[in-house]
Amino acid sequence: MTAVPVPHRVVARRPETADTVTLCLEPVGAALPDFAPGQFAMVHSFGRGEIPVSASSVQATGGLAHTIRSVGAVSDGLCATRVGDVVGLRGPYGNTWELERAHGADVLVVAGGIGLAPLRPLILTALDGRKAYGRVNVLIGARTPDDLIVRKEIESWPTTFTGVTVDQPADGWRGDVGVVTQLLGRARFAPDNTWAFVCGPEPMIRAAARELAEHGVPRDRVRVSLERNMRCATGHCGHCQFGPLLLCQVGPVVDWAHAEPLLSVREL
Repeated sequence: MTAVPVPHRVVARRPETADTVTLCLEPVGAALPDFAPGQFAMVHSFGRGEIPVSASSVQATGGLAHTIRSVGAVSDGLCATRVGDVVGLRGPYGNTWELERAHGADVLVVAGGIGLAPLRPLILTALDGRKAYGRVNVLIGARTPDDLIVRKEIESWPTTFTGVTVDQPADGWRGDVGVVTQLLGRARFAPDNTWAFVCGPEPMIRAAARELAEHGVPRDRVRVSLERNMRCATGHCGHCQFGPLLLCQVGPVVDWAHAEPLLSVREL
């Protein structure tokens, strides 16, 4: 990794929703080390600044890509890029989902909104190495059908069970309506031999992780991805401090056994 943004060219741009795009990137010169599922980059919009973004595709699952929602000056600039434009990357940073720990066990993925993006490389890796795992279940929640990312791709995943639910249905929606945890009753998994991976808004992470624990999934086998305001990605600025943790160093993926007591502290 490097402290200086490495130029990467946008080789493909895929709109996901009204405010979210996926940028497929290739290095202009020397490449960064390969990213692993769960890791993030500091993505630089020249003249605006940089933001942390988890990889939504890694080299092992079809090339490096980042899915970005337009929510501020830097993300606005990144979402406005076109094929051929150049952005900067620093990384890879952070730890991984550690999917290899789930060999021989069932895999259960719970994603909320754009939280599906950091989980996508894990899902693709698990499906590509299907014989190494038991049953693979993917549970996805979104605010509306129009807020679902990689919607067509989801339909092609050869999982044991893929469930999708929305908070607010639109005309023509024939799927489930409600919170994502209501899909747990239809997933097929052995709680004492399951690894669960959760990413989304913090209220959804807390609800999903607690319900998984109530279903019997060990707390140290529930992995959650936490977001804080990462600025330097090197552990020096302290912006990503979460209790005793600097998430850019020991995260963003944390076992629920460690995250639960911290997330129970109001305003931490």
